[in-house]
Amino acid sequence: MSTKDYMEKDFYKILGVSKDAPADEIKKAYRKLARKHHPDANKGDAESEERFKAISEAYDVLSDDTKRREYDEARTLFGSGGLRFPGGGAGGGRMGAPGGSGGATSFDLGDLFGGGAAGGGAGLGDVLGGLFGRGRTGPAGAPAARRGSDVESEVTLAFTEAADGVTVPLRLTSEAACATCRGTGAKAGTTPRVCPTCQGTGQTTRNAGGFAFAEPCRDCRGRGLVVDDPCSVCHGSGRAPSTRTIQARIPAGVKDGQRIRLKGKGAPGERGGVNGDLFIVVHVSAHQLFGRKDDNLTLALPVTFPEAALGADLKVPTLGGQPVTLRIPPGTTAGRTFRVRGKGVTRRDGTMGDLLVTVDVAVPQKLDSKAREALEAFRDATTGDDPRAGLLDPRPR
Repeated sequence: MSTKDYMEKDFYKILGVSKDAPADEIKKAYRKLARKHHPDANKGDAESEERFKAISEAYDVLSDDTKRREYDEARTLFGSGGLRFPGGGAGGGRMGAPGGSGGATSFDLGDLFGGGAAGGGAGLGDVLGGLFGRGRTGPAGAPAARRGSDVESEVTLAFTEAADGVTVPLRLTSEAACATCRGTGAKAGTTPRVCPTCQGTGQTTRNAGGFAFAEPCRDCRGRGLVVDDPCSVCHGSGRAPSTRTIQARIPAGVKDGQRIRLKGKGAPGERGGVNGDLFIVVHVSAHQLFGRKDDNLTLALPVTFPEAALGADLKVPTLGGQPVTLRIPPGTTAGRTFRVRGKGVTRRDGTMGDLLVTVDVAVPQKLDSKAREALEAFRDATTGDDPRAGLLDPRPR
């Protein structure tokens, strides 16, 4: 992304949130917009595809505390008019002050605003140097490699898949080298030529207010090459939307709503640059028997009144399918929870959480005459045991 893009794009407006919105509000807004504009839900809709890219780009910055802080600082500084980069080029991190011979003396924005090395931390100079040009040009002034953009996707997993881990195919749409012209931007049978304005460096220098600012060449748009007869698909940019399917490994124990990063699985880089990252938001479907609490599984176990009163050894299901035996002691009350070690969710370190079994005493809905007589006899034999004794006593205790 060029400096101009960074300064002019209002990521807060794109997501429809205020500048001081908390992280959970930003995440909620992103997920709502991403579902609405996802390419899979809007096949063939180029406008929704561009909107989805803008939403993902905005969330990538605002969801990261460091990126968001740098973005806010840069917009505050440059948006106020305190310092401007003509054309807002991505290579504007180096400036020059007129020297005695009429030339320009280069210095770094980190020198101007104070780097973080002396102070032991990252200062505004480090932020600006990173945003506006350190390492932007390659050897001998050649256009620098550019990192691919990050890509966002979503996946819905079954409860057991989230607990055990699974590899899922994901269909991704991102920008890549145009397949028609193989990234040259030129029509078949023709080749680009070196830009005469920037001599192939992709950058030009402009004097403004006594300073010299480097910015992307306007004639070649920072590519260092000029296309006279552009490709009909990418219109000379050398980049076009590309759809691909990858196999993404979701680790065991992933939680509903968790955002997973797969390094290097995003959009391809340009001119030898590294690929971007893939961020996957995971949704987990509910299970008919089990729930989840952190790394533990939960289960409501129905027991009969005789089992709760007299005690029993009961078979309990597990997520793995192999039941275990749980001993219920005599006099077990409804709502009591028992812990079965090692039958929960796999943790990052490979250990297992536990299965938490909560007793639910089942009350029979229908009784035959023999069962009714037995219960009435039991009631009459236990009249001295009143569980509500003192409940209605108004005197303070």
